[in-house]
Amino acid sequence: MARFTLPTREQVVAYLKEDKWESGQDIDLPNPVPPCWDLKGRARRMKEHFTLREFSGALGDIGTLVPILISLTLQGSASLTSSLFFGGLWNIMTGFIYGVPMCVQPMKSIAAIALTNKFTAGELAGAGLGVSAIVFFLGVTRLLWLVTRFVPLPVVKGLQLGTCFQLCKKGVELVKKNAVFWGDGILWSDNLWWASASFVLVLLVYERRRVPVAMMVFMLGVAFALAQTGAHHEFGDVHAGAHFVHASVPTAREFRTGFLSAGLGQLPLTLLNSVVALAALARELFPGYRPSMTHITGTIGVMNLVGCFLGSMPFCHGSGGLAGQYFFGARTELSLYFLGVIKIVLGVVFGESLLVILRWFPSSFLGVMLFMASIELGLVARNFSLHPHCESRRRQDFVVLLVTAAALVGFSHDGLGFLLGMVTALIFWLHRHLNANSAYPDALLPTRATGSTDYAASHVSAKSGSRPESGSDDFAPGRAAVVGSGPGSSSIDSAPDPRTVAAHAAM
Repeated sequence: MARFTLPTREQVVAYLKEDKWESGQDIDLPNPVPPCWDLKGRARRMKEHFTLREFSGALGDIGTLVPILISLTLQGSASLTSSLFFGGLWNIMTGFIYGVPMCVQPMKSIAAIALTNKFTAGELAGAGLGVSAIVFFLGVTRLLWLVTRFVPLPVVKGLQLGTCFQLCKKGVELVKKNAVFWGDGILWSDNLWWASASFVLVLLVYERRRVPVAMMVFMLGVAFALAQTGAHHEFGDVHAGAHFVHASVPTAREFRTGFLSAGLGQLPLTLLNSVVALAALARELFPGYRPSMTHITGTIGVMNLVGCFLGSMPFCHGSGGLAGQYFFGARTELSLYFLGVIKIVLGVVFGESLLVILRWFPSSFLGVMLFMASIELGLVARNFSLHPHCESRRRQDFVVLLVTAAALVGFSHDGLGFLLGMVTALIFWLHRHLNANSAYPDALLPTRATGSTDYAASHVSAKSGSRPESGSDDFAPGRAAVVGSGPGSSSIDSAPDPRTVAAHAAM
């Protein structure tokens, strides 16, 4: 039986004070994103990425945005003018704060329940306000470390993989709306022919990221929507002019109904996918970049504590949206500025009347874009273990990943997926340490994220000159910090970091 040694006071204080995830693999890398006050550095970086590919990436998340926006507006639960205006404003704000394409997307769980239960505008606002207030509180008080400091990497990767499967399913459902190749009911602008053609086009240019494929598909969809609007003589219903937002203050009953019916189900999704998984994905896609989860929860809170009172649908960030924009070419905040300006102009100039055109946008194009963007999110799950050279640990980590992803998809609930993944990881952790060699008691000390080797185990190795156990602990504070396989790792290159290989070889 292994002997448990309590951590020292210095060790406890060291990891409790940390607000960000740090890892030995990316801690020495320079931050590729200049701070928001370095305007010259930001301008220089945007100039380097001033390409069609960058603007194309801004459209990588419309497969989620457009269907939800249209449905909530038609039902009267949200204002199209307010949603476009504030959605664009938040795009610009988050681009300036983060310097990367940190997407702004609808709160999908709230939207789904709102459409099922036919929420009023006040009930939708109440759900968004309740969730955002709690997320904002957890971030500002730094209580979120209780979630993140003890979350193993395979659980985070399982959340990302499960979200990938869910979004892929939604993309397929969009394509199936008009899933016909021929027949009397075929719609010339939206059918399986166009879905197949756009899918093949995206695959053909998959490795040629300079091609702005998202912009090509989107512009073709806009042309089809305009053609259908003209064919049905509906341009007279589109009114250009100045449109303004209006206050939508929920009553106490609407707030209670909205929060209890939809907000409670959205809360774990926002905390896990919009904060924890998003921060992990941003670190992997942009090596050296270390976003603060306090900042992420803060922007989510501000977006809804302001927008929901003025008729906007609830917004959040999300790992799927970031993966989608990255997949289609976005690398800087320039893509968010571009998208934000478009949203604001459309919302102010056309307002609610824009719905006449949007409802003709081909769902087959939206489905294909959402499906391929989701694949990018799933790709990052392949770097799921901190122990690539220990087969038994990799097998255990892979089981944790599969349990998390399968439970998330099976129950359609991020919270249950997270819970089952954490239980599985805890059982494996107990199994390893109850069978550990008692010659290494320090291996159970709280660890810091110092790369692919355990801090405590490395400390033991340094003192004794012996090799630490290959199954060292990662179910300790800070372990979820390590994402990817090392500096330069991305959704395309999965090669292990040479320093990680050297560290293992030196053991």
